Amino acid sequence: MEQVLLKIDHLRKVFGGEEILRDFSLEVKKGEVVVIIGPSGCGKSTFLRCINALEEIQGGEISVDGEVIQRDEKSISRLRQKIGMVFQSYDLFPHKTILENILLAPMKVQKRNRAEVREEALTLLARVGLADRINAYPRELSGGQKQRVAIVRALVMHPEILLLDEITAALDPEMVREVLEVVILLAKAGSTMLIVTHEMAFARAIADRILFLENGEIVEESDSAESFFTKPRTERAQKFLQTFEYGFRT
Repeated sequence: MEQVLLKIDHLRKVFGGEEILRDFSLEVKKGEVVVIIGPSGCGKSTFLRCINALEEIQGGEISVDGEVIQRDEKSISRLRQKIGMVFQSYDLFPHKTILENILLAPMKVQKRNRAEVREEALTLLARVGLADRINAYPRELSGGQKQRVAIVRALVMHPEILLLDEITAALDPEMVREVLEVVILLAKAGSTMLIVTHEMAFARAIADRILFLENGEIVEESDSAESFFTKPRTERAQKFLQTFEYGFRT
């Protein structure tokens, strides 16, 4: 039986009197890649932020590896060591080198040995093609390079689950591919990931399962990416896919 790593039960998020997420439930198995798509403003990014306790929730519960996450400081700190998150805005410290950006959290939060973390960071940077930029500052890197650094920074914390929130949205088109190739390698290595993206070809290539959201609800959930993109069941999903170049095949 496959291990359920993340379980969301009847999650509700209300902001300014508006219900952003409505009775949202989901299970994610270890090693699974779940891609979340839908129109802008449907609650995709908010959902990821709720998982990582960056947003307060107004109902339901979240459990990681069988442990229900309480909303106290100790539980949230433990949660964020199990769940890594990469944003579209990189969030690198501009006054620190690339290597210093990566070493900071594992040394400060996890109290790990600097030499050990440095060795792992160098290995990961080499894997994403940035071994020669360890002493560079974020301002000296392209957007695609900074996003790859942000992914390495999350990976060095050894998260059980990786949340990726529109990580190519701020990139020029020619930089998108280099970042997506890194994510595809992570998927092939068995990483558990929840990915919010507008890159439909990428979603189709990488997802084990697709969630289509609208108005804070799961409108359609597929057993596979191919089934969603070739035979979407709901009329709303069909219309959504038709806005993209390839549409869908009947």
